[in-house]
Amino acid sequence: MPEIKVTPLGAGQDVGRSCILVSIGGKNIMLDCGMHMGYNDDRRFPDFSYVTQNGRLTDFLDCVIISHFHLDHCGALPYMSEMVGYDGPIYMTHPTKAICPILLEDFRKITVDKKGETNFFTSQMIKDCMKKVVPLNLHQTVQVDDELEIKAYYAGHVLGAAMVHIKVGSESVVYTGDYNMTPDRHLGAAWIDKCRPDILISESTYATTIRDSKRCRERDFLKKVHESIERGGKVLIPVFALGRAQELCILLETFWERMNLKAPIYFSTGLTEKANHYYKLFITWTNQKIRKTFVQRNMFEFKHIKAFDRSYADNPGPMVVFATPGMLHAGQSLQIFKKWAGNEKNMVIMPGYCVQGTIGHKILNGQRKLEMEGRATLDVKLQVEYMSFSAHADAKGIMQLIRMAEPRNMLLVHGEAAKMEFLKGKIEQEFSIDCYMPANGETATVKTNPSVPVDMSVNLLKREMALGGPLPDPKRPRSMHGTLIMKESSLKLVSSEQALKELGLNEHQLRFTCRVALQDPYSDSETLHRVYTHLKSLLKGYTIQHLPDGTVMVESIVIKVSSSAEDANAKILLLSWSYQDEDLGSFLSSVLKKGLPSGLPKM
Repeated sequence: MPEIKVTPLGAGQDVGRSCILVSIGGKNIMLDCGMHMGYNDDRRFPDFSYVTQNGRLTDFLDCVIISHFHLDHCGALPYMSEMVGYDGPIYMTHPTKAICPILLEDFRKITVDKKGETNFFTSQMIKDCMKKVVPLNLHQTVQVDDELEIKAYYAGHVLGAAMVHIKVGSESVVYTGDYNMTPDRHLGAAWIDKCRPDILISESTYATTIRDSKRCRERDFLKKVHESIERGGKVLIPVFALGRAQELCILLETFWERMNLKAPIYFSTGLTEKANHYYKLFITWTNQKIRKTFVQRNMFEFKHIKAFDRSYADNPGPMVVFATPGMLHAGQSLQIFKKWAGNEKNMVIMPGYCVQGTIGHKILNGQRKLEMEGRATLDVKLQVEYMSFSAHADAKGIMQLIRMAEPRNMLLVHGEAAKMEFLKGKIEQEFSIDCYMPANGETATVKTNPSVPVDMSVNLLKREMALGGPLPDPKRPRSMHGTLIMKESSLKLVSSEQALKELGLNEHQLRFTCRVALQDPYSDSETLHRVYTHLKSLLKGYTIQHLPDGTVMVESIVIKVSSSAEDANAKILLLSWSYQDEDLGSFLSSVLKKGLPSGLPKM
């Protein structure tokens, strides 16, 4: 029986380093190729030795698909393609293709130039890797080769994020990447066809969370920022350069305008200008409101938000600073945090998920003394707030997507094991489908039952309808008799006459013959009459005739009698039937082998 195999090399019962291998219909596809924010050693990248111990990955992979530009989904791409070795196609959407190299270069600078790490990809490797990228448009079916096709759907989450439908023959898999089922201030909600895949591979970051109203969260966020500013404190909001950053900027920009506030808002430089440039460039990927008002006012040209300079962190008075990255594991956000941590007037607001091992994760779990590099400890006195502005689907959103796509099986990745386990139970209970949650390096094997589509000739359908019987019902299977013709790669069911005509063949009649030996002390004609009488009493509802030419006919079955030359009582019954009556012919031969009852009339 055909099967689909799914092996996470990263994001199996874990968040970070997303990289999932799928084997479907003889094709191998790598879904995402990310790095882990919580590690600085070999564990940072997926373990590609699972695919091959030595040699290039090109020989083992048919294609690589990147769902969006976040580093936990694309951060290992240059390492995989240039250092391990992969020359095949890498598919991603146009915005991802534009933004991905900027984030990769920024990540490289922090890791190599600032931390001085070796065994890392270079700027040239990023460029060479991006040359292998094939851009995807939404809802466009892309033929990777003769058998493998992929189609991208809008995923919300961040600019350019896509879910992918992967199809080989009649088997298919949907990979969600990260997605959001509720629209926000700058992006729309995720959407997919009712494509009924064999497996839906979904992220499960917030597997047990059902979020409260977004409006309440926004009001709460603005209130906390405002209170901190009023008492002269500084507010640090660690964000990733694209996504939540733009969402919260739009929120603060409109609030500052409405309240006529004067405290400065800064955004760490470099990435933001580029980020906002891409938002303008790919305006079609944002939501309807932004697209509508774009002509009069560009929501991404902020009046109150200015570029940040490192020296501003020491300025007296209140301020709000958006700094990257979002989990306080490196870069500018960590530098500012170290400066402001000692003052209880200040506040840090964590607007998204933090991976274990990062400073963000530690302070959210209440740690007030942090061990920094060089064994120095940092006392955390500022207020720590967590507000989920995360653009991931919550439990309700995941269930909503299952209803939308109607998969036959479910597989969870990109989440914590305990939370996944809970959601797995809910999914199996509500949808009565199997749900898998393999750990890294573990393979989930799903048996598939691919259906083979066959076209049917109208004439055959008309003939079937003329014979009576119930009208065709799509929910109830019905057997049809005809000849199956294969032309090129499509199958068609037609009547036998049409098949002969199309293929230019002559019709042959195929008949089966069977000899039954019988002891009967009568003449041949009398024995035949006894056979006729016996079958007449036995087979009700069948057409049975005793013909003048000395044969008995049951439907298309012909029965003749002849005697043995040596013994007149030893009769040979010859049965002959066409293939349509094979079942009846076999039944008659078994009946006659038992002999004729003694009380039958001979004439």
